[in-house]
Amino acid sequence: MPNVVVITGGTAGVGRATTCRFAQAGASVAVLARGKAGLDATLADIEARGARGLAIETDVAEADQVERAAERVERELGPIDVWINNAMTTTVGPVESITPEELERVTAVCYLGFVWGTQAALARMRPRNRGTIIQVGSALAYRSIPLQAPYCAAKHAIHGFTDSLRSELAHDGVDIDLCMVQLPAVNTPQFGWCRNKTGRAVEPVPPIFQPEIIAEALFEAAWHPRREIFLGASSIKAIVGNKLVPGFADRYLASRGYSGQLLDAPARDRPDNLFAPVARDAGAHGAFDDRARSRDLVARIATRLGAAGTQLAIAAAAAALVIGAGALLRRIA
Repeated sequence: MPNVVVITGGTAGVGRATTCRFAQAGASVAVLARGKAGLDATLADIEARGARGLAIETDVAEADQVERAAERVERELGPIDVWINNAMTTTVGPVESITPEELERVTAVCYLGFVWGTQAALARMRPRNRGTIIQVGSALAYRSIPLQAPYCAAKHAIHGFTDSLRSELAHDGVDIDLCMVQLPAVNTPQFGWCRNKTGRAVEPVPPIFQPEIIAEALFEAAWHPRREIFLGASSIKAIVGNKLVPGFADRYLASRGYSGQLLDAPARDRPDNLFAPVARDAGAHGAFDDRARSRDLVARIATRLGAAGTQLAIAAAAAALVIGAGALLRRIA
């Protein structure tokens, strides 16, 4: 069992659920995030489960803040066994509506924040020649969707960065595990506090999964690291479909990608967390509990059965994709 785990963006959504999962297992958990309300509540969750916790106000876009946080974790909790890069923020809207400052901010948090976290972890794990770094990715690291160009670009960048680093570690004979977990749509508070420039309320593209499914996968990845884990049939279908028929995916998302994310209701006037934290404890779940899945067979297979499970899940999703595409073509004809 990993003794010391660091989770960036650990106060809400997937990060919060993952923090609770590791604390329940007895790990010491350090949470890096910006908002004091969320940090205080998350630390209380950790301690309520009988585990040691550390809550550090950190903007992961700032490399020096991440480095200082890593120093404090090792000083107060001990050597870091697992580092999970998870922090995110985003702006939803057409590319032409997004300002340079907004694009820079999303990139700084969602891409460079992962880079700074990875470097801070490596600096401590390399001398010990052990440790696990987990990148929380997305199906959007393979297949971009409309209205989320900054976030999709960051996930693509993380994927490229991680592959380069993986080869470097193999070249140097370093025994540090590097894993990327590709997520489906998840019921998190993200959709209630992201910067929204569409004028309409936004939602994750169904099917929607509860964050505890992702937390369990990240927990298993820390125990049994693998190169990459794909969660949910929807993620696998998006990834495989983009490999097989990317032009069709472009056209499909042009016609369905907007309606899949935008609700009929107008966007509410509320604070967003792009440049500053929202002053409240958001918890793990978003507003879609009534529609979110709490169990998923494909995710369970991919998580529990290792590489063979992942290949089985991909094969099943690919078959479903072919059958679905055939049915669609027959309707069109």
